[in-house]
Amino acid sequence: MTKRMLAALVALVGLFIATYMTLYKYGVIGTLTCAIGSCETVQSSRWATFLGLPVAAWGVGFYLSVLVLTFAGITDRLSESRAISLALLALTGWGVIFSSWLTYLEAAVIKFWCQWCIASAVLTLALFVLSVLDFRETRRTDDRSTI
Repeated sequence: MTKRMLAALVALVGLFIATYMTLYKYGVIGTLTCAIGSCETVQSSRWATFLGLPVAAWGVGFYLSVLVLTFAGITDRLSESRAISLALLALTGWGVIFSSWLTYLEAAVIKFWCQWCIASAVLTLALFVLSVLDFRETRRTDDRSTI
């Protein structure tokens, strides 16, 4: 259960970053604070929108979904749930794939980096690792309960 609590904390940090970037993209925040790279260049590229929504808004949905799953997974009723572990694994796996694609675009196509995007990619990878560890732990618990 500790892995799910840590995942909830990581997802919360990611949610704050994605919300900050979404507010910028919608013009609520005037200037982006970016100490490293060129966040505004990345955010104004054609790659900053996916299926009509800012990529950051997809990030809000991703982190919020992970947060909801982790909160559900730490309740007594679902603390040993393999379904929660599998859902987290699938969701964060997809997140790593999407983040990897966006990081590739920053490096090879846009040729500029956004510190917030990199931070989000690192958080997504951390969530995936935690999900793998949680899935392995619930599998071991299931194996022991069938003996």
